[in-house]
Amino acid sequence: MLKIYVCEDDDRQKAKIVKIIKNYLMMQDCDVAFEWEGTDPYILLSYLEEHSDGPSLFFLDVDFKTEMNGISLGSEIRKRNFEARIVFITTHMELSYLTFLYKVEAMDYISKDDESMLATRISNCIDVAVERYLGQNSEKNDSILIQSEGVSIKLSMSEILFIESSTTPHRLLVHLDNRQVKYYGKIKDVEKLNPLFYRCHQSFVVNVNNIEEVDRKNRVIKMNNGEICYVSVRYLKSLLKRIEID
Repeated sequence: MLKIYVCEDDDRQKAKIVKIIKNYLMMQDCDVAFEWEGTDPYILLSYLEEHSDGPSLFFLDVDFKTEMNGISLGSEIRKRNFEARIVFITTHMELSYLTFLYKVEAMDYISKDDESMLATRISNCIDVAVERYLGQNSEKNDSILIQSEGVSIKLSMSEILFIESSTTPHRLLVHLDNRQVKYYGKIKDVEKLNPLFYRCHQSFVVNVNNIEEVDRKNRVIKMNNGEICYVSVRYLKSLLKRIEID
């Protein structure tokens, strides 16, 4: 599901933007939900700490009259959710160049001053976000996309063995056939990335398609390249059922 967020510190402007979005969604038959609206960028970031997974579309003001402006907010959102689509709605069109400095990769930069086009531009952004979401979702079983060291990396599911928590907080390690890749994320969110992933341990998520065998006694999973990861008692029975081992 694609989730939509609005952060605008002017209540009147926020109400207008939210109304446009909700009215448009009522007329559409697509997998989209209005998730959150608010005036404080810090509250939004706090919310995203627990709800940052999956495809999302953000409509953000630029001037929040706080230490954090909308561009830096967009940058923080991008760090938390690489699938985010970000749109700025503002009177400060002259600040659009900052999106490049902060590497936000904004989908659009909409002027509040042109009210005649506001609804059309917002609706178009929703359409594009939905189209890209559906396109990405159609390839979901084949690959995942992660952000590693500020670079987007597409990893084929056929080469992913398992993903484990590292000793660095919120840092995950992807074990591939012949290499490893680190990225920031939470182990509890990995299973949502692809239906082939299975949470087999507090610290491990395994790609069930690349399991060679399971040692029930020692609770060790052997992958098809000889690497091993672990399965806890809690998850063992379900794992065996998942890979159809009697």
